[in-house]
Amino acid sequence: MHAWPASEVPALPGQGRDLRIHDTATGGRIALDPGPVARIYVCGITPYDATHIGHAATYNAFDLVQRVWLDNKRQVHYVQNVTDVDDPLLERADRDGLDWSVLAERETALFREDMTALRMLPPRQYIGAVEAIPGIVPLVERLRELGATYDIDGDIYFSVESDPHFGRVSNLDAAAMRLLSAERGGDPDRPGKKNPVDPMLWMAAREGEPSWDGGSLGRGRPGWHIECVAIALDHLGMGFDVQGGGSDLIFPHHEMGASHAQALTGEYPMAKAYVHAGMVALHGAKMSKSKGNLVFVSTLRRDGVDPAAIRLALLSHHYRADWEWTDRVLRDAVTRLEHWRAAVSRPDGPPAAALVEEIRAALADDLDAPAALAAVDRWTMLQEERGGTDPGAPGVVSRAVDALLGVAL
Repeated sequence: MHAWPASEVPALPGQGRDLRIHDTATGGRIALDPGPVARIYVCGITPYDATHIGHAATYNAFDLVQRVWLDNKRQVHYVQNVTDVDDPLLERADRDGLDWSVLAERETALFREDMTALRMLPPRQYIGAVEAIPGIVPLVERLRELGATYDIDGDIYFSVESDPHFGRVSNLDAAAMRLLSAERGGDPDRPGKKNPVDPMLWMAAREGEPSWDGGSLGRGRPGWHIECVAIALDHLGMGFDVQGGGSDLIFPHHEMGASHAQALTGEYPMAKAYVHAGMVALHGAKMSKSKGNLVFVSTLRRDGVDPAAIRLALLSHHYRADWEWTDRVLRDAVTRLEHWRAAVSRPDGPPAAALVEEIRAALADDLDAPAALAAVDRWTMLQEERGGTDPGAPGVVSRAVDALLGVAL
């Protein structure tokens, strides 16, 4: 599966800063020191309703992580998956009378278009669950050899008790885990399970549903969590720098993925930092495919909204915050974009070197994009009120906003 084209990232004078970021597992900020090549895995979409603002906010957060690393003269090895076969996708295809693979391909293509328009840097590997199946099967077989699985009517489950570190990503109690498992694709009430939250690794073939040859596992398809583990371990290995996604993935997805990998390898942790973006609401409720209260990036673009304004709307909220999309949020972003573009279109302006360092400092401090926007606003206000005499300043500002914030002026 191919990703989308990369937009050019301008090189800036000076040196970027190391990133301190909130780690869900420890509950505090940690300093990341990735070395020459920073490794990041971000969980991708299930392609049946893409791309809404909640998606865009999540990928915007991890785009900022990449930009901080690139500014610090590091290479970035970024991997993202596409869950192109799963129950919600099959249900939507059945509802709409479509072949599930056609629906997945259509929505993935739309996601690529939206990511390109928003200037999100693409992953080095963009891997679908279906194409990952040949790598998933041996992992499930290995877990079975290690005694970490059990069978219920042909379905193969992972025993969370096989990982001594289980629970250290989410730090939730058993009751909360069981509740979230039921809400997020698990089956805690299924008879025969050793632990209610034990996740499925391999689902035996069901009539009328797609299935693949699983070798000794029999025909079927993979569970949700082992998909990401197979892709991440194949391309990044254990101990990569950042596991990213929305906060709704903390449990069960990231908790279970970490336990799968740790049981497979005997190493801990799977990732040095577990980083999660907040949820975006509309009309008082979290944007949700099930509720249908979604604002789509493609719809905004078709309505003539500049993708740079959409990106500024996302950047105006801290990535970890839960917030609500409103017409006012978008109007403010459009106005900000107009002011910034007018400011950098002048032949000279106030000195900009200090502004570049302000943006760098804000983003290095747990991706504080609102503080970075405020710094640019202050420079823009000086430009509007007094102007300046530095002919290079507008260009420096334009390149810094592009390189660090992904906004083309």
